[in-house]
Amino acid sequence: MRRRLLIVLVAFALAAVAGFAAPLLASTAGQRTQELLIGRSADLDRFAELAQVAVESGDVSALAADAERYSELYREGVVVTDRQGLPLVQAGLSTANPRVRDLVAGAVRNQPGPRPATILPWSKEPILFARPVGTGTRVSGAVVLRASVDAAARDVTLRWVSIVAGALLAGLAFVLLAMVLARWVLRPLHALERGVHTVAEGHRAQVPAGAGPQELRALATSFNRMSDAVVAAAEQQRRLIADTSHQLRNPLAALRLRVDSLAGHVDEPGNRAYQATVTEVERLESLLDGLLALAVAESAGTSVAAGIGDQDAPADVPTVIAERVDAWSTAAERAEVGLAPEPGTGALPVNFPESDLSQVLDVVLGNAIGYAGRGARVRISCTARSDTGMAALVVADDGPGLTEPQLARATERFWRGPGTEHSRGTGLGLAIAQRQLAARGARLVLERTRPHGLTVSIELPLAPSGAPR
Repeated sequence: MRRRLLIVLVAFALAAVAGFAAPLLASTAGQRTQELLIGRSADLDRFAELAQVAVESGDVSALAADAERYSELYREGVVVTDRQGLPLVQAGLSTANPRVRDLVAGAVRNQPGPRPATILPWSKEPILFARPVGTGTRVSGAVVLRASVDAAARDVTLRWVSIVAGALLAGLAFVLLAMVLARWVLRPLHALERGVHTVAEGHRAQVPAGAGPQELRALATSFNRMSDAVVAAAEQQRRLIADTSHQLRNPLAALRLRVDSLAGHVDEPGNRAYQATVTEVERLESLLDGLLALAVAESAGTSVAAGIGDQDAPADVPTVIAERVDAWSTAAERAEVGLAPEPGTGALPVNFPESDLSQVLDVVLGNAIGYAGRGARVRISCTARSDTGMAALVVADDGPGLTEPQLARATERFWRGPGTEHSRGTGLGLAIAQRQLAARGARLVLERTRPHGLTVSIELPLAPSGAPR
């Protein structure tokens, strides 16, 4: 938008400057041409008077001397002829020139000569002026004068340079004014755009409300109030989840104790119902743990976005992979799922806490082991992408995978895939992992593995070189 606004303002300013400069250039050239015409017209009148006297007296010596002095002084030619076009005086110019003969023929017929073209900075061709000798219809000869345009062209050049320099300065001033105006108008809009993105991510944003036009200042004030209301509502929601989960833990713990105390007092007919009760209690405990973890993740995300809290040391991805593969190896063997981490390629530090990365990888590995199925193979790899400044931690399995509609919902809270309704999962694992990653500029990408299976890519920002570990 800034570019388009600047193009419009600058184009309008340059058009306005050109609209003033072009007529001024033409007027300046025309004025200097008129000055030359007036000056040479006076010289022609004087030579015409001298020629009339010479024709009447029959003595052209005075006329010839004056023409020679004029030619030597101004380096401009003069020709005076009689009525038949025969030369009486020639000084620096001759009737052998066809243009001179044409002008003489027109002058003795008392015809006006052609109007000379406007003198421009690049004009070089001399101008020929003609005037009949005599009064009224009694024409006794003609005077032709050749005028150099070099001095006039230099004057026009100097005047044009001054005009163009002034136009350029005016154009530059207009461009600077357009840039200042565009920045004044668009700077609040850029701040509002950043604020909208921040609010969309669930964080509080405050934009300056004292810059730009009055309408934008009012809009910024309204946006700040809206941001406060949105963040307050989101915070209340997080607190409700956290407080509810925390408050339910005590009665749930008491319920678990009471259920466990009944273990030795349940007869055979009631044992099935008792085991179902234990299973549901365990699911409630898992659900409460997931809700608390989600609330903690969202709270941490808000703190990170606001710049609150200590900066954690970078995590080394291969080290985290080795630790989590070792921790999940027993569960993988029990589920008859093979874990196949790629050989280490050296240190790969990322700007992400090691504890959070371990939790995210636990979620991904847990899902792969739990749902890929017996005989499945889970491959774990990591690569650095220097062009994007990101590292990719990829966990791919060759299990049944998910359909495209299921992939779109996989990170929703409490969503569970088909066939997993009776498992102990809560549907919060990927939602928590996604929130932890997004809080620190990372991403969770789910894709289908060809021909079947699921690929989970964890894109993490690379740690700057020399960062402490």
